[in-house]
Amino acid sequence: MTKYKIVLILYLTTTILSCVGQKNNIQKMSDKNSEINPLICNPNEGICVIPDSTSETAITIQKEIKEIKLVYFTDPICSSCWGIEPQLRKLKLEYGKNIEIEYRMGGLLPDWSYNSGGISKPSDVAHHWDEVSIYYDMPIDGDLWLEDPLDSSYPPSIAFKAAQIQSEEKAILFLRKIREMVFLQKKNITKWEHLEAAAKKVGLNTKQLETDFNGKAKELFDNDLKLAKSYGVRGFPCIFFIDQSGKKEIIYGTKPYSFYETAVLKIYPNITKSEYSKNWEKLFSKYPSLTAKEFSELSETPRVASETQLNELTTKGYLEKLTTKNGSIWTLKNTLR
Repeated sequence: MTKYKIVLILYLTTTILSCVGQKNNIQKMSDKNSEINPLICNPNEGICVIPDSTSETAITIQKEIKEIKLVYFTDPICSSCWGIEPQLRKLKLEYGKNIEIEYRMGGLLPDWSYNSGGISKPSDVAHHWDEVSIYYDMPIDGDLWLEDPLDSSYPPSIAFKAAQIQSEEKAILFLRKIREMVFLQKKNITKWEHLEAAAKKVGLNTKQLETDFNGKAKELFDNDLKLAKSYGVRGFPCIFFIDQSGKKEIIYGTKPYSFYETAVLKIYPNITKSEYSKNWEKLFSKYPSLTAKEFSELSETPRVASETQLNELTTKGYLEKLTTKNGSIWTLKNTLR
């Protein structure tokens, strides 16, 4: 096993086990496992640190960007990354005219050929996913790891890079779609049938996607892994906020919305904040699928009131609701799904 692969495996251990979860239960688990594996983090920090990886590497801006670029290191099966979807969606609505988000794949799960920190097989992840679903108030069904577990997160990551070749906008929609598949629908997104279905729903050319998936996208994915290493990425989610002069702020782990907004303001104090409509139709026209947590964040209404409104809209026939054992997601009818 190469040193490079070992680093990638450490990413999986730190993120799946420790970067998220219910504070009390997972803290206990963290304290116990820390005796075995020093990489187990304090979940209150929201991220885990890999020894000797904390040095910051100079970041070079290679192309013209908006006032601020966010380099976002993520993974299709990163539950912590699913947890920040409400915050990122709001950030795009309020500051999208002045920021661009560059999505990079981090390679969370290379394979299962290891045993570290209490994780040695897919079933070990099932209960953890159920716990973090409650913690983040984002629907995640851990039974996937009992019914049809993934062998690796590399195939969906490579598929995302293939989608980017066609369209950055459609690639982001594709990433959202496969995340909904894996977290809510318990679909093994390493299987081509699911990747192809997601691609069709967002308007990608599936034949080209398959060609690129088996060709150029693998090289692009490898470049992302190298970039993550050069940036000193210690876990997921990890976002670098960078202006055109190279000034940067870094946010590790899942944080409240104010943290992301503050990072933007530190980089560009005079940035203009856009007002957007909080009306449900406007929000669903922008984001055709929303969880109750997302709708609450974007509409700026209390969480309970938000879910009540979504259920009422479902009863009236405007929305469709998919319910899992750990929460629901609502989709605007007559849209690409």
